[in-house]
Amino acid sequence: MPSETLDVIDRHESAVRSYVRAFPEVFTTAKGHVMRGESGREYIDFFAGAGALNYGHNDDGMKRALLDYIASDGVTHSLDMATTAKGRFLERFHEVILAPRGLDHRVLFPGPTGTNAVETALKLARKVTGREKIVSFTNGFHGMTLGSLSVTGNGFKRGGAGLPLDNAVFMPFDDFMGDGFDGLSYLEHMLSNGGSGLDLPAGVIVETVQGEGGINAASFDWLKRLSDLCARWDLPLILDDIQAGCGRTGTFFSFEPAGIKPDIICLSKSLSGYGLPMSVVLVRPDMDVFGPGEHNGTFRGNAPAFITATEALRFWTDDTLSRAVEKKGAIIEAALTEMAERHPELKPQVRGRGLMRGLALHVKGVAEAVCAEAFRNGVIMETSGPDSEVAKLLPSLTIPEEALRQGLEVMAQAVDTAAAQQAKGASQAA
Repeated sequence: MPSETLDVIDRHESAVRSYVRAFPEVFTTAKGHVMRGESGREYIDFFAGAGALNYGHNDDGMKRALLDYIASDGVTHSLDMATTAKGRFLERFHEVILAPRGLDHRVLFPGPTGTNAVETALKLARKVTGREKIVSFTNGFHGMTLGSLSVTGNGFKRGGAGLPLDNAVFMPFDDFMGDGFDGLSYLEHMLSNGGSGLDLPAGVIVETVQGEGGINAASFDWLKRLSDLCARWDLPLILDDIQAGCGRTGTFFSFEPAGIKPDIICLSKSLSGYGLPMSVVLVRPDMDVFGPGEHNGTFRGNAPAFITATEALRFWTDDTLSRAVEKKGAIIEAALTEMAERHPELKPQVRGRGLMRGLALHVKGVAEAVCAEAFRNGVIMETSGPDSEVAKLLPSLTIPEEALRQGLEVMAQAVDTAAAQQAKGASQAA
């Protein structure tokens, strides 16, 4: 029997809706790594709110802190006025995250979404340098507003802009060209050659692991060389850590193993820890040049998000969670490698770091079929990549190993089924 709620959504919500099409269930409750549907079915969540729920659904500590704050009539909306909630978050974020990593960045609160953070970073880099163009990278994804789209590589998403997307220059991401092509040497040659036609940019924006772009992980050496190049040319390095940050790759910031300190860092998604909208832009002190009110946003003072974000920092007072992510990441890598070895006909590639992983399947439509079959069997996961060719895994960092292995078994069966269907279709076509 069709769901009444799905029928209401079909009749009234815009055609732009997407996840409800991929996951045709009416979800009612969620806890930890599990989502429950109106049908009574339980699903293992390998999606985690597209990376906004790194600590799982409805964490007890964050929920208790939030309920206590609301019950006490704590300030909910404050723009950038002073509140106890904001002050406590800033204090704890400095103590737990910034100071131990030797970062003296100032915390700028833009609007509460990832694309707000990126827009702010681009605007700031242009103000600091007085220049216009931003260097971005192939397959990068930075958001759906116009400035963020201008530095996003995906043609489908760029096509929705409705006007030219200017002031961006795209360079090859690590290993994009293959065959040993050195994209950073190419970029430096373009910068140093007066005949290249490339004006000195305002900055460079990069993801360490390209989430929507296909789970492409840059090597630490490539990231270090990029950082050094930016320093030589006085180019602010903007690190978009919106999906790969907050522990997704193991360390709190995804760039830590590369030994770099970006000039500007964008965080959102799992920063609040509870799925509440929140973003920050971390800015090197000498680049903190906006005048009072020169950049703002009505919902940048989302106090309930400050409350849960402060509580979420308990996961980062030691390395327990980082070690757990490393261990679970190895479990996923081994499982994906086994799937790949079993189906060489799908031209597979195992990609990613930590609990940001993917299996690229270079046969059209197969990754989408894998995700659809997995959902039918109780696992929520999505595709990524320019052609939706990657079956992507973003489980919560706190998922129990037993549940992780159970979900991976469902995925493996889905790959087997999709491979068999692909082979059958190819045989019939022949």
